[in-house]
Amino acid sequence: MKSRIGVFVCHCGHNIASSVDVPGLAETLRRHPDVAFAADYKYMCSDPGQQLIRQAIADHRLDGVVVAACSPAMHETTFRRTAEGAGVNPYRCECANIREQVSWVHQHDQPAATAKAGDIVRSIVERVRQDECLEPLTLALTRRCVVIGGGIAGMQAALDVAGAGYPVVLIERQSALGGRMAQLSGTYLTLEGGSERLAQMIAAIERHANIQVLTEAEVTACSGYVGNFQVEVRTGRPGGAEVTPFTLDAGAIVVATGWDPYDLSRLPEVGGGLLPDVVSTLDFERMLAPGGRLARPSDGVVPRQVVFIHCAGSRDPEHGVPYCSKTCCMVVAKQAMMFRQRVPEGQAYAFYIDLRTAGKGYEEYVRRSAEEHGVLYLRGKVSAVAAENGRLRVSGADTLSDLAVDILADLVVLATPMVPADGAVPLGQTLHISTDADGFFNEAHPKLRPVETLTAGVYLAGTCQGPRDIPETLAQASGAAAKVMQLFSHAEMTQSPTVAAVVEDLCAACATCVGTCPYGARSLHPVRAVAVVNPALCQGCGACVVACPNKACFVRNWRPTQVMAMLDQVGWSGDL
Repeated sequence: MKSRIGVFVCHCGHNIASSVDVPGLAETLRRHPDVAFAADYKYMCSDPGQQLIRQAIADHRLDGVVVAACSPAMHETTFRRTAEGAGVNPYRCECANIREQVSWVHQHDQPAATAKAGDIVRSIVERVRQDECLEPLTLALTRRCVVIGGGIAGMQAALDVAGAGYPVVLIERQSALGGRMAQLSGTYLTLEGGSERLAQMIAAIERHANIQVLTEAEVTACSGYVGNFQVEVRTGRPGGAEVTPFTLDAGAIVVATGWDPYDLSRLPEVGGGLLPDVVSTLDFERMLAPGGRLARPSDGVVPRQVVFIHCAGSRDPEHGVPYCSKTCCMVVAKQAMMFRQRVPEGQAYAFYIDLRTAGKGYEEYVRRSAEEHGVLYLRGKVSAVAAENGRLRVSGADTLSDLAVDILADLVVLATPMVPADGAVPLGQTLHISTDADGFFNEAHPKLRPVETLTAGVYLAGTCQGPRDIPETLAQASGAAAKVMQLFSHAEMTQSPTVAAVVEDLCAACATCVGTCPYGARSLHPVRAVAVVNPALCQGCGACVVACPNKACFVRNWRPTQVMAMLDQVGWSGDL
């Protein structure tokens, strides 16, 4: 039976209409033999625009819909729900991208942009004509979350998910919870210690009926897929008593493995790893902590002159790391003020390249360190730190006054970068999530999916994804927890049916597709000599289609015959 397809062309305000002749495009499409109805509207995604689609489906008995508008990533779900509500199978509703792929890249050539938009829309009409009526896949769902990492990010995520009524297993490889925050003397902006808040979080974790804590434990293997992961865990310290690994069933995983301090021995030019009185900001935190002893490591004397060196190893692709750790400028300001409070007669100097204070009240906070606590900021780099008569000579430059600077200091504090936690890369390989060039875990999209990974059901929280401070870490942890709760809010999972399938009569069971699939969704049937697809793992990437020598693989609603028919529509003149 001949399809009855409706085409709805969006002006998107002036985003599309400024470059494409939208009414003319709609008029041309009305003459297409497979188009039963075509119309244009200013905003198709608006409520009136969606009502226009619903009314046209009813009036013209449409069985397929094409919306020519923005990227499918923006509103494909919206339009499919609209079509489904009007009685059209949602997988016979497709979006033709004429904004990002046409209007925005051809702003000064309307005839060419309109012609290209016509080619794209007609190709999608042909795709819809051959689309199957599919039904969403239904999958079982295990409502338990595994959180890897017991710092503030992991604990916040665990508390949020458990507070919604779902069981959580919190896995920490150290012997106690708290992570790096347990090593801090206080937090900036208020100078208050974070130990009280941290103790409250740990107590809440330990008494929560929905949270199981596993310390001195680590994840050694992971299999399965979103909603049905099998996570293998080993407990006990390395080298200790042999412990038999056990497996946890989980529906979602939150990775919150934190960060490690930079190795000072990689900074010999400023005395790192060579001079005992050259320490990191994390070392200085321990000295400033309540009950800590503010003293030089070499002789136990209270320092009077302290020099802070910003960006020690940061923003240095040749000798350190290329990125900024975001928190160092604020940490230096905090530590310098705390030092002045402990040693009122002391003096703090801070060599910086530039100050990065992106946050509410952050700029004012740094100014307060200079104006109220007398911290002397010197814009310039330190060229050398050398021992001299029991003290440290810091040689550098002040680029604002264009003068060389020499300071005899009692202690030098290096503001070193955050680096990925030890074992991040192997853990990423275990969980099938990628890391960037610096070793931090990659998110699915930096703007649109900041807490998700490309492995469905695995989420990121905190500094395992990149440097960030405590408020941002807590916010991201709650964001990851919200994604888990959204997943667990359903009794079962539904998944798009546009996944790979096998034509069994053509399959030779050569297993080429098994090794090619990047998601582990392919296998050979244990009895029949054919390849099979696990639809829960398949992401519809099409790698198997390319690899199969017998052309026995295809992706539903992306069959090769569809693609070739779509290409045939390019350049159609509109003549009947």
